[in-house]
Amino acid sequence: MSRQVFLYDPPDRFIAGTVGLPGRRTFFLQASGGGRTTSVALEKTQVAALAERIDELLDEVVRRTGGSAPVPAVAPSEMTDTAPLDAPVEEEFRVGTMALAWDAEEQRMIVEAQAIVELDAESEEDLAEAEERLLQDETNGPPMLRVRLTGTMARAFAKRAMEVVNAGRPPCPLCSLPLDPEGHVCPRQNGYRRGAA
Repeated sequence: MSRQVFLYDPPDRFIAGTVGLPGRRTFFLQASGGGRTTSVALEKTQVAALAERIDELLDEVVRRTGGSAPVPAVAPSEMTDTAPLDAPVEEEFRVGTMALAWDAEEQRMIVEAQAIVELDAESEEDLAEAEERLLQDETNGPPMLRVRLTGTMARAFAKRAMEVVNAGRPPCPLCSLPLDPEGHVCPRQNGYRRGAA
């Protein structure tokens, strides 16, 4: 079976969003354009890491070009997208590996999210080699979402993604673990049940 690549160059919309209540949310990347929508599931930590790395890469692009690249320092307010994910949200795959790159010639950020792949191997070295071969296989590799964004679109994506990540449950002031509406057993209080504020 040949590799399925969901390409958006550029998308009309590329966002991070969630389905569900805080504490039980499922995180998604969603790209739409040309009458189609692709949604891929991932972990909260992956969304946070992607947003942070996009901002860091854009900052580096600005630094290396002396400010001549078409990349804003912050996300422009007119690019703010607070709308929910487009329904229906149908998961194409769960993300395992992500990659970022800057195409200097086209002045575009490239975001790739590839499906989780399970491999059997005798050793860690064999596993690493098998993973690398599979991820580089353009014909038979895992499904992939590939999105090409302008610098402005990438900044707006990163800003919204961090807002989505931070919109979850408030942290316990003592242990920083998330507080459920019913409270949580705080390890810093030797198991004393602390309620949400």
